[in-house]
Amino acid sequence: MLSDAVTQLKGVGEKLAEDLALINIYTIGDLLFYFPYRYDVVEIKPLRELIHDDKVTIEGRVVHQPSLTFYGKKKSRLTFTVEVEQVAVKAVMFNRAFAKKHIDVGETITLTGKWDAHRLQITVSNYKKGPAKEEAIIQPFYSVKGHLTTVKLKKLIQIAMNEYGAQIEEILPESYLYSYKLPNRRNAVKIMHFPKNRIHLKHARRRFTYEEFLLFQLKMQLLRKMHREATKGNAQQYDVVKIKEFIHKLPFTLTNAQETSLKQILTDMKSPYRMNRLLQGDVGSGKTAVAAISLYASITANKQGALMVPTEILAEQHYQSLVELFGANANIALLTGSVKGKKRRELVKAIEDHEINLVIGTHALIQDDVFFDDLGLAIIDEQHRFGVEQRRILRDKGLHPDVLFMTATPIPRTLAITAFGDMDVSVIDEMPSGRKEIKTYWTKANTFDRVLNFIQKQINVGEQAYVICPLIEESDKLDIQDAVDLYEQLQAFYPPEVKIGLMHGRLPTDEKEAIMKEFATNDIQILVSTTVVEVGVNVPNATIMVIYDAERFGLSQLHQLRGRVGRGENQSYCILIADPKGEVGKERMRIMTETNDGFQLSEEDLKLRGPGDFFGKKQSGLPEFKVADMVHDYRALETARKDAAEIIEQNALQEADFQTLRNYLEQDESLQETLD
Repeated sequence: MLSDAVTQLKGVGEKLAEDLALINIYTIGDLLFYFPYRYDVVEIKPLRELIHDDKVTIEGRVVHQPSLTFYGKKKSRLTFTVEVEQVAVKAVMFNRAFAKKHIDVGETITLTGKWDAHRLQITVSNYKKGPAKEEAIIQPFYSVKGHLTTVKLKKLIQIAMNEYGAQIEEILPESYLYSYKLPNRRNAVKIMHFPKNRIHLKHARRRFTYEEFLLFQLKMQLLRKMHREATKGNAQQYDVVKIKEFIHKLPFTLTNAQETSLKQILTDMKSPYRMNRLLQGDVGSGKTAVAAISLYASITANKQGALMVPTEILAEQHYQSLVELFGANANIALLTGSVKGKKRRELVKAIEDHEINLVIGTHALIQDDVFFDDLGLAIIDEQHRFGVEQRRILRDKGLHPDVLFMTATPIPRTLAITAFGDMDVSVIDEMPSGRKEIKTYWTKANTFDRVLNFIQKQINVGEQAYVICPLIEESDKLDIQDAVDLYEQLQAFYPPEVKIGLMHGRLPTDEKEAIMKEFATNDIQILVSTTVVEVGVNVPNATIMVIYDAERFGLSQLHQLRGRVGRGENQSYCILIADPKGEVGKERMRIMTETNDGFQLSEEDLKLRGPGDFFGKKQSGLPEFKVADMVHDYRALETARKDAAEIIEQNALQEADFQTLRNYLEQDESLQETLD
């Protein structure tokens, strides 16, 4: 059985089992499905096809006797010339003085190493006398820990394959293998470990990419189905006429994207199932207006609404703007950690008695003593800032509230359908008319004085500036301008009447709130800060965002920071100060100056950084795929999602052709209830 302990294999004793456990191999199945993380292909290609900085293999004739030089302590450099396709290529080997005796003029030699296309030079990591083999050699690489070696691991996989390979069961229906021309599961496992050629390996990888995506999407769709079926009973009977009147009285016209998202939300609210929707839109695209109308809809259905945000100052800002927007249409309360004692007790009682029909607050909303009479809609802003547990508590506060998550981090479609596969997604992808585009410039650190003079000019006409940098205090490891040092520099540069504030993550919450309030009221003109200003605060008078060491930030984070300005009437500017060493850093700066479109940026960011960094691995909820890559394999992801949706809609898991797939899914405890 594949579920047999790995100790059943000959040669696996207690010590080796401990090392295997370090890489999560406990059973024969774990071992067989522990795939290599990369493959090296040793293959001779023509010089014109070699890519600069790639690892390559070339074959040539040694033209000159190798020359050996020594430098430093026991370090050596061996250089010689080989003739490849009638071109002289320089070969360099470090710290292999002994090779001088092995390499003879006139003989053929095969060299593998890093290719420098500009110098026609190879830095050799491996060499072999004689010509290369006709067929490409594919070398798998495994991640190993403890005393376990790759050689030992490969040997164990070979034994397991011989003894248990026949038990690897196909889980995909025959029709799918045929349609997508996929190898069967047993052969694909064998090829992943012992690939004969690149074509076979490509198809084996394609098979597991699709399988991983399909299993994940099926799980998501089943959880979604379970979620819907378990949450009947919240069909909100809102007043359409009142909602139209409310929209008509707004001081602005909704964009098409806002109208589409609102329609989707209102449809969900009317349905008997509980809404579980993500509303994503760029900074300033008007998510709050859509949220306000949705909350008003809930109030017209005689339900209560709740809006939960990450910080107190943001809660206060939402409270002020919603009080203005709603007027006498709602009884609104603000509930944050600052509301204490008698005032809090009265407020909590009023919520429970339904005297209050709209509550704005921080996570103080989900404290044990807060009870709603009839919570119809809960909106959670910047949802990736909240843990799953907090979201669950909020959902369980009312009977079955509809839940809408909002985020200003434009999430690429690929990630949205993966990380939020159990949610519906609405997108506001156009800006309200008349909003001025933020002008973005990239400059080097040596022009900082000019930037400071520009800030002074804008302050003189009553505007304000943010100056952001990555670290709080000096770090030995990284040469980064830190906030404290920058704050002191600016104080020395500007006259005393220019008030400068300093804010960073180590300050107590109340101190941070106080500084932000002073900035919001223009008692502070320049705010030096780490990225704690990233979420939400609205200071329309701030028109300049300077980001120091900008190459240290990802595109999405830079875009979020840029979105802190451009909220008022005046032209706003974002100045990136960066001296990026690598190409990725330069590319990031270039993209930032060329586009203000958050969705375009998020797609680019995903390509540059990969999915793990996008949310931060810990709270992203992103699955760990062994073979699949969400960025590069997005077409397979789309196909798997479409297939999974069809399988669930048509209840195909009950059919004989899908029996093994169903059995496989039943091993997941969280799905058993839905599959029964």
